[in-house]
Amino acid sequence: MRNYPTIQDIHEAQERLKPHIRRTPLLRAEKIEKSVGCQLYLKPETLQITGAFKIRGALNKALSLPREEIANGLIATSSGNHAQGIAYAARMLGVKAILVVPVTTPKLKIENTKALGAEVVLFDGDTAARWKRVCEIAEENKYAAVHGFEDPLVMAGQGTIGCEILEDLEDVDTVIVPLGGGGLISGIATAIKETKPSVRVIGAEPALTPKYYQSRINKERTSLPLKNTIADGLRISVPGQNPYPIIEKYVDEIVLVEDEHIIAGMRALAKDAKLIAEPAASIGIGALLAGSIKVKPDEKVCAVLSGGNWNLSDLAEIYKLAD
Repeated sequence: MRNYPTIQDIHEAQERLKPHIRRTPLLRAEKIEKSVGCQLYLKPETLQITGAFKIRGALNKALSLPREEIANGLIATSSGNHAQGIAYAARMLGVKAILVVPVTTPKLKIENTKALGAEVVLFDGDTAARWKRVCEIAEENKYAAVHGFEDPLVMAGQGTIGCEILEDLEDVDTVIVPLGGGGLISGIATAIKETKPSVRVIGAEPALTPKYYQSRINKERTSLPLKNTIADGLRISVPGQNPYPIIEKYVDEIVLVEDEHIIAGMRALAKDAKLIAEPAASIGIGALLAGSIKVKPDEKVCAVLSGGNWNLSDLAEIYKLAD
């Protein structure tokens, strides 16, 4: 089986997902443009059914599996948004969902996952350890395991975002994508580069977890100590095995963004675009505000806002500090 998605896979995912997900709009962010020095457009997956892009990949995978393979249930590990996508898919298909999530997962994401009918298992360990536990539980109970960023069908589902951007803004110059495990940017970059190679694709990664950035320097997948970043959805210590070669092939640039600039991005989105976005989703705006990405005044830049699920108390703490 291929370990990467093709443009055909992504187009098939579009048709498969069309009746079940929300086609999020492309919004012009004029009020932020003066601060970032370009024409800025937002792709707000914060407005997606589950509040994040992850439903695209989770549902594309679930709908692609034979019914007998998912009969006992779906299982995955996630820091929250993939969990909600799997839970939604399982509820739609009438099967059980089990999610192994980090003990550090925001309370809101856990509550939303449970509200969709899923069983949540808290686990204290990194992504690799959690996935090992998922595989053990899956084997014991004959559940179908769905990886959040290694699976080509999951990547293809996320890639539908890239197709929508090209359809809604044909002359887009640059697309900025949050970079965590790599499934989102792998799908989007494949969709864009195999359709319009001239478009620049940039990955924005937390400076505290620079696994893809450092791997590009080292010319090999590099594991780093896991540090805390406000962008919890992007907190991974090693690049995905399958996304890594796709990112090396299709992503033009990887930039690092400090937590303070991620927070500035959150504030700008709330104040000037009236969008509540979690830190991971705000990283592209943070990169632009910090000047980490070189842009021109007439350049059309699209920032993908990956999700909007975050504890309200944490959001209040950030927004009350704004001017």
